[in-house]
Order: sequence, then structure tokens, then C-alpha cells
Amino acid sequence: MSLVPMADILKKANEEYYAVGGFNINNMEFLQGIIWAAEETNSPLILQASEGAIKYIGMDYLVNMVKAAVKDTHISVALHLDHGSSYDVIMRCIREGFSSVMYDGSKYPFKQNIRMTKEVVKAAHSVGVTVEAELGKIGGAEDDVKVEDKDAKFTKPDEAEEFVEKTGVDALAIAIGTAHGVYKGKPELDFDRLKEINSRLEIPLVLHGASGVPEEDVRRAVTMGINKVNVNTNFQQAFTGKIRELLDNDPKLYDPRKYCGPGRDAIKAKVKEKIEFFGSKNRA
Repeated sequence: MSLVPMADILKKANEEYYAVGGFNINNMEFLQGIIWAAEETNSPLILQASEGAIKYIGMDYLVNMVKAAVKDTHISVALHLDHGSSYDVIMRCIREGFSSVMYDGSKYPFKQNIRMTKEVVKAAHSVGVTVEAELGKIGGAEDDVKVEDKDAKFTKPDEAEEFVEKTGVDALAIAIGTAHGVYKGKPELDFDRLKEINSRLEIPLVLHGASGVPEEDVRRAVTMGINKVNVNTNFQQAFTGKIRELLDNDPKLYDPRKYCGPGRDAIKAKVKEKIEFFGSKNRA
């Protein structure tokens, strides 16, 4: 199956009140563990690559690995740029075959974010590519995206309404209390804010930084309008934790296939857990 626009996947999720995982690729084992889990659970899938991952893996390697992974799959899969920082980066990803992109202009003033996002939407939509944007500042760190706690800002419902109307984005990542990376304490999500934003918008909403959010809070957010949930740190922890366990138990272990393989299996198991409580199982 060919890659599909993320909008196709999220439209169904929005209509049927469930969420689809946006799962980040960090290497080959991550890609295999993620897609095998989605296939076994018959779930649609959004494969994500950050600019840091593209730099680490290499654009050609990444795109061709994904093409190989989806060639014979029966599920709907989108390839999505996570936190695209510039128009040039986004255009490169579109030219290379990404079916979806995120432009993150949240660091800019509101009006500038609108103007720059609108330019991305115009170019991407002309070739059938989905656009996600971000409004508000989500704290924490992921790759080169770092926002200090003091700079994190929740999304304002009235601004969200104006932003979507003026840009024409397909999905909006909102800041309601989550953070990228490892949490310092239990996150407190602003569900009243989510409810108000969802009441004003008709497009799918996106929750970033979900790795450390309690399962019951994610479930509640999905029932209130979240249709895409980004997860990366949980999978990194599962992969690294399994490898560390194997190497600690057997200091003579040197064959990477004998620890990367189990690491891949740990990712697969964790992905299946996420798919279950996002509600996307058997929705492909």
C-alpha cells in the first residue's frame, strides 16, 4: 500500500471518536516494531520523523525504509514530519515523499505564526499533503525543540479559532499541560480548555508529549476531541531498558542482533498497548 495523507486517517478518527498514534522513528528497529504492532492490531498508523531523526538516519535511508515497510501492508500509513522548523525543511520532505508535515511556528508571535503556516498550507495542499500546526508552547525537550517551563504557554481558545480559520490547517497541536520528554512530576491537563477549543473547531486536535501522561487522562482527552496522540519517549525508554537489562545480565553479549531484536520486541509491545487505549485497534 502507498502512503496516504494523514488527513484521511484523522478524518475517520474524528468522525468515530478515537485517536491514532503519531509514533516516531529513531532507527530501523523502531520502524519495524511500530509497523508490526500496527499490522497485528489492524490499526491505522502515523509514522513520524523529526528533523533530528532525519539527520541521524539520512533522508534517503529513512524514506526508503518506510517505503519497504509499507509496500505489502494492509493498513493505512502516513509519513509525517514532526516539528518542521522552516518552509525549506518542509518542502524538502514533501519532495522526498512525506504525505504529511507539521509546521511548528509556535515560537513566533501569533500573527507571524499565522502568516508562515498559511504559506506552508498553500504549498502542501497543492500536492495533497496534510498540514499539522502548533499553537501555544508545549514545554520540555525533544531533539532540537526545547521550551523551558517558564516559556510554556497554553493555547487560547479564541486564538485557536482564528488561527484555523485563517490558515486552513488540517490538524492543530494544542498546549493543555503536556510536555515533551521525561516529566518531572505528574502532568495536570486542562480539560476545560480542551473542551472549549474542541467546541470551537471542527478539525482533529493533536496531543504532543503524551509519554508520561496517565492512561486515564489520555483516554479522557480522546473522548473530548483529541484524534492524534504523539508518543516517542515511552518507546525510547522501552528499547533502551531492554538492551540495558540484557547487557547487565550478560557482559559478554556483543552481537547487536541479540539485544536490538529484543529491544524491537519491547517497542512492539508498548505500541500495541498505546493502540489499545487510543481506540484505533481494528480501525485500519
